[in-house]
Amino acid sequence: MLKLYNTLTRKKETFRPLKDKKVGLYTCGPTVYWFAHIGNLRTYLFEDILKRVLEYNDYKVKHLMNITDVGHLTSDADTGEDKIELAAKREKKTAWQIADFYTKTFKNDLKLLNIKEPDIWIKATDTIKDQINLIKILEKKGFAYKISDGVYFDTSKLKTYGRLWPKKMKLKAGARVKMVSGKKHPADFALWKFTPPGVKRQMEWNFITEIEVNNKEYDRMIKEAIEKDDVEFLRLNNLIYLRKKHGKKM
Repeated sequence: MLKLYNTLTRKKETFRPLKDKKVGLYTCGPTVYWFAHIGNLRTYLFEDILKRVLEYNDYKVKHLMNITDVGHLTSDADTGEDKIELAAKREKKTAWQIADFYTKTFKNDLKLLNIKEPDIWIKATDTIKDQINLIKILEKKGFAYKISDGVYFDTSKLKTYGRLWPKKMKLKAGARVKMVSGKKHPADFALWKFTPPGVKRQMEWNFITEIEVNNKEYDRMIKEAIEKDDVEFLRLNNLIYLRKKHGKKM
């Protein structure tokens, strides 16, 4: 009988998978902008021990790990530069070269430590459309809101948010990190960050070029862009129109 600690109930419980003898295991992977140090790799040793214990107990484990190759800011306050972009400036390489190099380095570290690789690797840049579509769903359901620098998740709308925290724990605005102007609550976090005016990133995606929208939503977006004099948005819109009209890339 295998027992694991349940953070929700704060006690050890008998492990019972959703499907008999099949375990889906998701473990958070690295942000690939620099070399992993021993403290970073300690996390993956723990994950490997858990995986091996499950396999030893005759469970069939399907293990997935993400690679954060874009979007991780230098500050925990949803501010600062993207770590990948910052590393690219430091090493005089492209952001894509940085992500590729340190991804390979991390995988080699796992081999050196005899840590089993996951069955599936998922890079953040491979799921951009999925992320945008999910954010759109959250917006329509009232769980997300836009402010000047991005789209944020409204934690007050999710009644179970924070249930894993200690019961006496309360967040105090500005105590740990500076509050972003426009955020509704201290616990709210960024789902998507907009590029600041005058800044050009190497890794950029725009909502209008990545998702399918209905006519009503499209008309609203155009009207809003005209009102705000969003030249970049209107330029992209015209480019997309010309591509469709002429049936080729421009």
